[in-house]
Amino acid sequence: MGIGSTPDFAIGQRALLVQGEPGNVLWDCISLIDEATIDLIEGLGGLVAIAISHPHYYTTMVEWSHAFGRSPIYLHEADRQWVQRPDAVIEFWSGATRTIRDGLTLVRCGGHFAGGAVLHWAAGAAGAGALLTGDILQVTMDRKYVSFMRSYPNMWPLSAASVEAIARAVEPLPYDRIYGAWWDRHIDAAARTAVEQSVQIYLRSLERAQPDEQET
Repeated sequence: MGIGSTPDFAIGQRALLVQGEPGNVLWDCISLIDEATIDLIEGLGGLVAIAISHPHYYTTMVEWSHAFGRSPIYLHEADRQWVQRPDAVIEFWSGATRTIRDGLTLVRCGGHFAGGAVLHWAAGAAGAGALLTGDILQVTMDRKYVSFMRSYPNMWPLSAASVEAIARAVEPLPYDRIYGAWWDRHIDAAARTAVEQSVQIYLRSLERAQPDEQET
């Protein structure tokens, strides 16, 4: 279930509520939290945890946690310096992966932040598996590929080594679907193939002096 603001605020991202046992997990955050949203989520079972892909979506994460019984917020320790409001609810994890609950695993990918992470949802896509990627793996406008960026505001591309590291991080995961950071940014099926093709196109584009127009 997506949770967002209408009209769009700031960059217009939406959070995702991943429902299941032993409790719901909120993936990424939006700035606004109000009583209507709290009531809706409480009616669906509340939250057992919040997990965030990278600092651009930290926003009001502490307020969200406090609204739901001080649910733990999982952030990778490599991004600790970007936390502007320290709080006891924040739990920094380290290493390559962290399981939140059965079937939900955080995977460190890096990217435009050192601790950039995606969430693997084993039961997603009717059991085929899904990745919740924020914009660590950015679903493109045509929803056929993903791309990568070192800095979105400055339009600086990500290095080949960093893209290869992301590809290695997600390669072992079973998944058929990707949910990106915006309402219309998702790949419904064959997402693994889309990622593999996207990585190769990106790396070839970095190597060529002139891009192949057929691959744009």
